[in-house]
Amino acid sequence: MFYSLGHGVLVPLSRLLYRPTIEGKDNVPLHGGVILASNHLSFIDSFAIPLVSPRKVRFLAKEEYWTGDGVKGLLQKGFFSAVGMVPVNRQSPTAAQESLDKGLEVLKAGDAFGIYPEGTRSRDGRLYRGRTGVAWLALNAQVPVVPVGLIGTQDIQPVGARFPRLAKVTVRFGTPIGVEAYAGLPAGRARRQLTDDVMVAIAALTGQERVSAYNDVPSGVNDD
Repeated sequence: MFYSLGHGVLVPLSRLLYRPTIEGKDNVPLHGGVILASNHLSFIDSFAIPLVSPRKVRFLAKEEYWTGDGVKGLLQKGFFSAVGMVPVNRQSPTAAQESLDKGLEVLKAGDAFGIYPEGTRSRDGRLYRGRTGVAWLALNAQVPVVPVGLIGTQDIQPVGARFPRLAKVTVRFGTPIGVEAYAGLPAGRARRQLTDDVMVAIAALTGQERVSAYNDVPSGVNDD
């Protein structure tokens, strides 16, 4: 109920305000499990993709968004449920694997799951090396990966900004990458190769400069 009501309001409102350019929507399979793997520039990314996708996309969000009290807590819970978020305990010592397990549940249920292979937002606009969780999910669930390129979302809500601003946004959905070509490779090599191929595809969609290193959250920074 939350999703249907929220989506019915947020989609026309966001398109009226931002008039996003959307390319390649036909590349997103309308049925069955699929991963949407995107670059990550802003907190707003996890809302931008579901609002323009031709099907419901589930992203992970910290479970504290569902535990607030009073009217604010109720509204917050309703909003995150409305955009299809999945709560996860980010303070758990096994948070990384628990996040992957939740993503796997979404995919095995035949739904679309959104993930950022970089792991965290790029603070300099460059595209960092992908972590292999995206490939672990794709290979275990046997689902395709649709690369997604976001352009301009960092201008809607720059790092540190409390409120969104008006800015031009482009969302590009690339050609799906199937897992069949990686079937004969050793597991570790298959995960690395598939992940690298996804990052190459994302870079082609965004035009970002690539970085061979992983992107880590600066010490003391809360990367919500």
